[in-house]
Amino acid sequence: MHSYEELTSAERQLWDAYLTGRLVDFRTGGPEDDPENGGDWDAERTIRAGVARALLLGGNPGQPGSIPALRIAGARISGVLDLSGADIEHGMWFKECWFERGVGLYGATTRTVEITGSRLPGLNLTMARVEGRVVLRRTVLSGSLELVNARLAGELILSDAVISHPGDWALVAGGLAMEGGLFCRRTIVHGGIRLLGAHLPGGLHMEEARLRHPEGVALLADRAVVSSLAMSEGFTAEGTVSLRGAQIADQLTLDNAVLQARGTALDCTHMQAGAFVFTPAEPPSGPVDLQDARAGTVHDRAGAWPDTVRLQGFTYGSLHDSTELQASSAGQGSSVGRRVAWIRRHPGYAAQPYEQLAAWYRRLGHDDDARRVMLAKQRHRRKTLGLPARLWGHLLDGTVGYGYRPWLAGVWLAALVLLGTTVFGAHSPRPTEPGQVPPFNAFVYTLDLLIPIGGLGQRTSWYWQGGTAAWLSYALVAAGWILTTAVLAGITRTLNRN
Repeated sequence: MHSYEELTSAERQLWDAYLTGRLVDFRTGGPEDDPENGGDWDAERTIRAGVARALLLGGNPGQPGSIPALRIAGARISGVLDLSGADIEHGMWFKECWFERGVGLYGATTRTVEITGSRLPGLNLTMARVEGRVVLRRTVLSGSLELVNARLAGELILSDAVISHPGDWALVAGGLAMEGGLFCRRTIVHGGIRLLGAHLPGGLHMEEARLRHPEGVALLADRAVVSSLAMSEGFTAEGTVSLRGAQIADQLTLDNAVLQARGTALDCTHMQAGAFVFTPAEPPSGPVDLQDARAGTVHDRAGAWPDTVRLQGFTYGSLHDSTELQASSAGQGSSVGRRVAWIRRHPGYAAQPYEQLAAWYRRLGHDDDARRVMLAKQRHRRKTLGLPARLWGHLLDGTVGYGYRPWLAGVWLAALVLLGTTVFGAHSPRPTEPGQVPPFNAFVYTLDLLIPIGGLGQRTSWYWQGGTAAWLSYALVAAGWILTTAVLAGITRTLNRN
């Protein structure tokens, strides 16, 4: 404990002002006030950390009716301000100050902590309880900010701050629980942000933030519970953004964002979000993983997705594509092709993304589009089969479109009937029993050959002796069986799927 007589002139000003929470301002109004120059400030602007600590721990309790508070501007804080485990009853405000060492509030109970426009080697709020907010606006931290399992009654405001801990976690806040929001607007972070299991009912706001951790994870918010997450308006992440198992009640927004990573750019495995807005400024440089994620609504646009999008198990209530809306209004046709191309970005073959997309089209009443999706699914699946199955698949596709284009069978039937009628009409068959058979009719005869079961009386009454007509009759019989088998297989497949 420092006696009043041991205090310097600057410290006595602070000691006296603390009683009423009055601001002590050491700034001169010149360029030397820049906290970058704080290491050179003289004794007239220097406060020993031990003096500030003594005040915050009740060294000058003040008079009844007064509300003490520590408010300093333009000061050099020398030594270590260690308040670990302390019960601090009043708030602290530091504005444009320079700290020689980091500030320790490990396990402390305190009021508002506000350090703005300052230079700080680090801040440890691990296990702390803050009955107020923590503000580091425009502050430069040359070390880590630690809030592991901390509890905040208000907001955590890091807007316009710079946090530098390259190669490691710059912001460590696993288990952080807040009643307000986390604001990182225009924040620059050299290192990773770790929010594992954090509870942020006021949302995570990272508009225009820049995260740089190219060797690892730029943002780790696995299993976080967040009301909304905004990574937009030029948000940039060099490193993976991981939201595995995160629960986002409202909206996850990546509008005009830039995601750059050497591995997976965005990992949303098992994530749940009310709305997922994926309209980045450019496609991410790495894969996007949406496996087993769930979103009420997905908003995206053509050209937004990277080459690899893992979609197995991804479910959604609706899809909205601004490009599709523009194409529809311009009369450019259906969006199915673009959506199927999106599914094809999933590595390998997976049935669920096709089934999910088809189900969405059915809910809209677009049954034709749903059938197109299911046809694309069968064509994709065919590539994974053995040669015999692939050949059979090609046959089903070409004849009835796997049952999703049954009208193709009618086209084939009409073409074969036309061919047979033309060829048989130019030749003369022989009757099986002269004088006892019906007159020859090329059209009916062709139909009789194409119908595998039953008959119209022509096929058993007339025959050919070699030549083109004879070979064509054999071919039409075979084609009839093939068409019939394909139609039955396609109908059975369609009924089983629906």
